[in-house]
Amino acid sequence: MTDAERCYVAALRILGFRFNGELELRRKLQRKKFEKPVIDATIARLREEKWLDDERFAGAFARTRSRKRIGAKRIVLELRAAGIDDETASRAVQENVDPEREREQIRAIIQRRAALLESDDGRRKLIGYLLKQGYDHADIVGELKIEN
Repeated sequence: MTDAERCYVAALRILGFRFNGELELRRKLQRKKFEKPVIDATIARLREEKWLDDERFAGAFARTRSRKRIGAKRIVLELRAAGIDDETASRAVQENVDPEREREQIRAIIQRRAALLESDDGRRKLIGYLLKQGYDHADIVGELKIEN
């Protein structure tokens, strides 16, 4: 088996576990010690065969992370870290993350952690947690006002 064939098979195995962006897949193949020209050829072949598509990856990633109660801002940051360009990341979030569902998730988290709202320190911790999860500050404050 040639290096090109081994690289292609390795890439298909990686993609079999979950979608990957191009940059993410490149990094994984580099860690497996394949040379750059072989990786480039493999990436081109995978794109041609529709195994590799950054837009499809970004959309699937945004849907999955949103279901796990991760906010839009954090999803965009995670997509950028995975090598997805800003425009594609923003579009994926816009098309796959429902703002109303995000507000519902914020309400559910606030209800579950209602005891924290009894003190200013607890309230700050809850807001910090929600911000870290990637929710919009205006949505958080808006939902906290509804709760109190």
